[in-house]
Amino acid sequence: MAAPRRDTRGIVDAAELFTRVRFRRHEPAEPLRPYLEHYWLIDWDLTQPYASHVVPHPSVNIVFQRYAGQEPFGEVAGVGLGLFTQKLEGRGRVCGIQFRPGGFRPFAPDRPLSSLTGQRLRLPEVFPDSAGAVAAVLDPDDERARVAALDDFLLSLDPRPDPQATLATALVDLIRTDRTIRHVGEFAEARGMTVRALQRLFSAYVGVGPKWIILRYRIHEALERAETSEPVNWAALAADLGYADQAHLVRDFTATVGVPPTAYASSHQPS
Repeated sequence: MAAPRRDTRGIVDAAELFTRVRFRRHEPAEPLRPYLEHYWLIDWDLTQPYASHVVPHPSVNIVFQRYAGQEPFGEVAGVGLGLFTQKLEGRGRVCGIQFRPGGFRPFAPDRPLSSLTGQRLRLPEVFPDSAGAVAAVLDPDDERARVAALDDFLLSLDPRPDPQATLATALVDLIRTDRTIRHVGEFAEARGMTVRALQRLFSAYVGVGPKWIILRYRIHEALERAETSEPVNWAALAADLGYADQAHLVRDFTATVGVPPTAYASSHQPS
């Protein structure tokens, strides 16, 4: 299993975020690695409020959170369909678990993932026996102890291998890494599946359809390219990502991030 990703895809203005918070990723225990991307830990101590923005991956997250003036809590976050914004102020701490697409279902085998899409549910609503997990994860100052508590929590749920979950994870990995995958029908045929069977699998085990995932990974790549110091040929990038034309890329980027790609890129160019 690969080490935690080092890219910042999906984080809007990652460089700015990292000047405001301490952000780290950690590997889970070996038995959990088929199901998880990584753990992600954030701590902050801010004199001025700051809003972070993320274009979510097609992944479920379990997030243990402590914010100034609030009781700590745990939350199961289904795949987010739009831009996620979180206001950070004062002192706080978040310890998150990012599951691989398809990887959450073995922990909640009776819950189709589409039922979580766009939802943020308090941890006991999904895992009634999770009492004590919030304090165990958030209280230690030693982050190794926090990672161990995350391992203990997930291992206590006793996930069982599910061939359909494994298939869903593999198919999403193909979409993420192979730019030539642009059309759901061709992708399904190449995998020996009907479009309907592929859609059912993704609905039950990922939470969103294959077309949505193709489009989301395109936006992640466009966002990453927009944050580089090099000028971007948007027409060429649109063609490279499989868009019919530049206008379609501009439309999807603007709808997801909130500003056109050229304006976003201009704000990240050196003065």
